[in-house]
Amino acid sequence: MNLCSLLLVFLLSFSSGNTLYSANGKATYYADRMHGQRTASGERYDKTQLTAAHSTLPFNTLVEVTNVANGKSVVVKINDRMPKNRHTIIDLSRAAAKEIDLIRAGIAKVTIKEIDPEQEKQQDVPFVVSETTSDKTK
Repeated sequence: MNLCSLLLVFLLSFSSGNTLYSANGKATYYADRMHGQRTASGERYDKTQLTAAHSTLPFNTLVEVTNVANGKSVVVKINDRMPKNRHTIIDLSRAAAKEIDLIRAGIAKVTIKEIDPEQEKQQDVPFVVSETTSDKTK
């Protein structure tokens, strides 16, 4: 191996560990007739939950989906698969589609960003509010 190859391998080994998924493309949503059907993860599809199907992301991955046209976004959990050869990058549940105003159009340009699990854990912990006591009894 030459020096350039070694340098490239060295750089890639450090940068590949914590890269989060992001993509741009089109989103659609599940038809109501799918309500109650089993998803690829084994869960039943519930149109009232904030879930989605993606071709490659692992199950239970949280992603933020933003409608490019209006800037509205929603966080969904990946719990189903979709074919890789489709023209869309994600299929949203009806509830998620409603959050970003996708119902009427049926399809929209979106951006998808994976949410860092460590960041999500930090946000789940409630803030600790310390109360100061003043000594007013003298």
